[in-house]
Amino acid sequence: MPLHISRILHAGYLFECEGTRIAFDTIFENPFSRNCQAFPELAFDAERIRAQRFDAVFISHFHDDHCSLESLDLLDRATPIHMYCVFDELFDMVRALGFTDVRSLRLDVPVQVGPFTVTPRIAMDEEVDSMFQVEAAGLKVLNVVDSWIDPDTLPALASYGPWDMVLWPFQTMREIEVLSPSRAAPAPAHLPEEWIEQLQSLNPRFVVPSSCQFLQEPWSWYNHAFFPITYRQFAQEVEAALPDVRVVRMNPGVSLRLDADGLAPAPALDWIVPVGDQDVDYDYDPALTPPSTGDIARHFAPLSAEQSERVAAYCRTGLLERYRSMELPEDSYFEQPRIWRLSVFDHEGTRLDYHYRVQGDDIEAVDAGPLSWATEIPAAKLYAGLELGESLTSMYMRINDQRFDDATERDLETAELVDDPLIRCLFNDAFGAYQAAQLRRLKAST
Repeated sequence: MPLHISRILHAGYLFECEGTRIAFDTIFENPFSRNCQAFPELAFDAERIRAQRFDAVFISHFHDDHCSLESLDLLDRATPIHMYCVFDELFDMVRALGFTDVRSLRLDVPVQVGPFTVTPRIAMDEEVDSMFQVEAAGLKVLNVVDSWIDPDTLPALASYGPWDMVLWPFQTMREIEVLSPSRAAPAPAHLPEEWIEQLQSLNPRFVVPSSCQFLQEPWSWYNHAFFPITYRQFAQEVEAALPDVRVVRMNPGVSLRLDADGLAPAPALDWIVPVGDQDVDYDYDPALTPPSTGDIARHFAPLSAEQSERVAAYCRTGLLERYRSMELPEDSYFEQPRIWRLSVFDHEGTRLDYHYRVQGDDIEAVDAGPLSWATEIPAAKLYAGLELGESLTSMYMRINDQRFDDATERDLETAELVDDPLIRCLFNDAFGAYQAAQLRRLKAST
């Protein structure tokens, strides 16, 4: 029997064999993660998705581009949901949505669904995510999802082969570099060497460049700054290094039939509707000059008076309370006393500055002082981060994108951008904010 594999979106796939259908990381939204527009462009037919029946859904981790309650809301509530997550809250939220069979995945413990054996394997961080080994009809597929393979894990994965297909996350997304573009090192001109070495160890028959390129608002400079690796470059470099391997692009909705003899086209998913040219590729421009945060903020609608006060109150008091409640990482830049400026831009591009003195786990508002850290953000995006669960990827935050005095510049050489106090306050230990906001909306709508 052949194995049918269909692409949904990002790291989402549908596997079918002998009448059994299992799906992975089911995202049925465009845009997804609030502000990631599928590229190539597509639409989902919600009514046809509601009519689908899956024998199981597997979710690799809790990130919002893999686990979305608004997507799960389209599925039959009797669908078994298998999730890899160390936080009980996510299981509670999925059950609160009405699902009656929600199960926790354990690493290296196989799950049998009809002819399928699905085994979660360790990814880079076992407290966050997993990858999947999928076996059926005598075939083996490794779905790496969008993590990387830990070097200590690679020998075991190679021994589980031979692999018929590897779904490989081919992007080196520059989500940190865009936070401070003037300080970012240029993107490497070639694929990471460890990718080639790992693929050589796995030695599959077919490699699918998985995880997707995406776009944001039409005016966004991010549309030319996030993804330096194109589909074309990935295929050329992988096939040159592994001449017996065939790289196969799968756009959303595309289905393929895999068997011992090879790969062949299969009927496309009729609930994914392609929009326009599908064989597009990302237009990365390393020479692009980013617009100012004030110019970016002008693209967003004004906040209401209540929303504006929510942002202002957070900057005055909420942020301070949140920061004091957290434990500073070891070797933090903020172990020494620093003056931090947080600049919030409204819909007219008008800037309001807040100054804080930060040392260790303590923070206090001050009038000003010799600046040693600077953060900028549109007010609309700060509100979205506070109330809507928006992720860092689309918040247009800018960090230290300026020059400081010489002593500060020397200290910044070893500082981590994600040590930024606003990032820590919004995202450290804030598990499931996106899904919690989704659940509130879904409950309110019913």
